[in-house]
Amino acid sequence: MGRTRRAACVLADIARSGANPCTRFRDRDVARHPELRAVGLPHRRRALLPVCDVRVWAALASLVVTILLSVTATSPSSLALAGGTPAASADPLPLPGLRAQANRLTDMMGQPVQLHGVNRSGTEYACIQGWGIFSGPNDAASLQAMKLWGVNAVRVPLNEDCWLGINGAPAAYSGAIYQQAIRDYVALLNQNAMYAILDLHWSAPGTAPATWMAAMPDIDHSLDFWSSVAGTFKGNDTVVFEVFNEPYPDSGQDSAAGWVCWRDGGTCPGVSFQVAGMQALVNAIRATGATNIIGLGGLAWSNALTQWVAYKPTDPLNNLVAAWHVYNFNACSNVTCYDTYIGPAAAQVPVLATEVGANNCDQAYLNTVMSWLDARQQGYLAWTWTAWGGDCSGMALISDYSGTPTAYGQIYQTHLAALR
Repeated sequence: MGRTRRAACVLADIARSGANPCTRFRDRDVARHPELRAVGLPHRRRALLPVCDVRVWAALASLVVTILLSVTATSPSSLALAGGTPAASADPLPLPGLRAQANRLTDMMGQPVQLHGVNRSGTEYACIQGWGIFSGPNDAASLQAMKLWGVNAVRVPLNEDCWLGINGAPAAYSGAIYQQAIRDYVALLNQNAMYAILDLHWSAPGTAPATWMAAMPDIDHSLDFWSSVAGTFKGNDTVVFEVFNEPYPDSGQDSAAGWVCWRDGGTCPGVSFQVAGMQALVNAIRATGATNIIGLGGLAWSNALTQWVAYKPTDPLNNLVAAWHVYNFNACSNVTCYDTYIGPAAAQVPVLATEVGANNCDQAYLNTVMSWLDARQQGYLAWTWTAWGGDCSGMALISDYSGTPTAYGQIYQTHLAALR
């Protein structure tokens, strides 16, 4: 790796850390990173010192990274002697962080990013069931199979008890061991140019084990969970935090009482425990200093976004997205509903469909919803990259971890291929 490219990577790391350059980027940092001195820093950084807002600094640092990398790409040392063709490099470029800008996801340079991904089910249940952490391989080869499909994002469902190491979660697979496994997997995703979405999938109040999807986050543990997860991944804005998988207070109704519960928590209709509302979860994440995008699924198992904008929590960074789940069996599962109830939200905030699927292998249905999202440049992730066999009802995309598609998976693979 050339010195200019190394300098670019150092700058990217500083930008991702969320640190204020007025306090972090000083001569002593250059002493630790001679790559910066080699390209004329820290002297050039003095023009940046008045820019003390972290988000502005991150964007500006990304611009510097781009300039430095362009210099590398056109420098004599990186050109082949015959023909002047840029020499190939084995060094991957840093994966840029994500931000919600108006109704789009962008990188830190403001360039639009559309996520096309898969869910990687297993990490929500294997631990609490006592037989592992992942279901299937979690190595680089398994990610290469995803990349061949055109996947650039992976959603990793998490278990509250396994992350916190509480309520009888097996010690061999929970607490620090579980946390390290998730950290390692996210790092591997990033190394393979993939974004990670972490969601609280299984949770439970009190001393009950988290063995299924609760109606809402619980006040007992969910705030601690997100404080810990956010503290672990803050500084890495390639990670999206989806705070709760599928809220369904008030028996899954799209009701005013349900939306009040969704935002404010407390005592809620149809929920037997005290709820941690979305505002409290956003507050817990931001209190750690994490600047990551936060995804919030709506009511009715994240299928209803009718009042999402009206009840949107306050975020000091205004870095929220609406997480949407859409299956053929949901109430909102046709274009008329999308246009009427999802479109207004998508006109104001990014809508990220973190679960898309059809339990009957309906090709027309899947292509319609994905095309609807494509037309609005919104992202989506199919359920699920897990080779658990069965027919279409299981919604397994693959029959093996080398990426052989099932009949259901073939629909998604073909759609992604048409976009490339």
